[in-house]
Amino acid sequence: MPTTEMTYRQAISQAIAEEMRRDETVLLMGEDIGPAGGPLKTTEGLFDEFGAARVRDTPISENAFVGAALGLAVTGYRPIVEIMFADFLGVCFDQIVNSIAKHRFMSGGRMDVPLVIRSIGGGGLRFGAQHSQTAETWLMSVPGLKVVAASSPAEAYGMLKAAIRDPDPVLFIEHKALLGVKGQVETGTDALRPIAGTNLLRGGDHATVVASLAMVPRALAAAEALAAEGIAVDVFDLRSIRPMDCGDIVESVKRTNRLLTVEEVSLVGGWGSEVCAQVTDGAFEYLDAPPMRLGLPEHPLPYSPPLEDAAIPDADRIADAVRRLLH
Repeated sequence: MPTTEMTYRQAISQAIAEEMRRDETVLLMGEDIGPAGGPLKTTEGLFDEFGAARVRDTPISENAFVGAALGLAVTGYRPIVEIMFADFLGVCFDQIVNSIAKHRFMSGGRMDVPLVIRSIGGGGLRFGAQHSQTAETWLMSVPGLKVVAASSPAEAYGMLKAAIRDPDPVLFIEHKALLGVKGQVETGTDALRPIAGTNLLRGGDHATVVASLAMVPRALAAAEALAAEGIAVDVFDLRSIRPMDCGDIVESVKRTNRLLTVEEVSLVGGWGSEVCAQVTDGAFEYLDAPPMRLGLPEHPLPYSPPLEDAAIPDADRIADAVRRLLH
């Protein structure tokens, strides 16, 4: 397959465009995603190519247009809904949790719900407490819903195409701080990435580090710094929050004997707890230290640049946590 360098933002836009060209039932809905090209420019050019019938600017009413997307999904279409900021998922929780996630079950398995909800979240860009949440764990406990998190342009492109083709509803989480990040992307009609499982990005024998979204490049930077000290770590991109398959992580811990999770959410109720639980179930006798979790403090994310920087784990803090695990 051909490989092209593109930004995370371009990967998202190109994946949507290709799927809309491939399948005329694919539609896009959201606030300011039409002529404006999206509030964060992830839909530029789509309105010009596909028109207002397939790229639909919606009113500022997430509950309404997410509900409309459910109706479209069960009547032959494949809608993609953009939630401008992940924080606004709370506005349409009822539609997602009580309608979208349960529709196949309540139809006795007779109705597919091919619906993608794209949610753009994350801190680091000074958007304040109400516009900086990743929301990656808000819906991880909801049966009937898949939750995936893209940490690179390649993952954004491949997983989004796979999500659009999936017969079940997928919450696709993107990160604002990654939009300008460049990377090599395998492109093409069949360049899909599974929306399940983990991805081992770097190998080592001293500890296992698991991260998601913008914490993945920071974990890789920490691993590079630790390598200069003779410390080699496995770095996993969790990728899929639900379903969560930690089999490869468990096998890694059996070899490294230590586990660190890094997430951009508060630790109570975070996905790190579930990873630690699965590792404890599957590799308890191999652990040389208690699993360690690194995340946000237990308060809303500050707007102040120095306070926001202090709240979000960086490469130095990740490296320090690994050192503490080892000693």
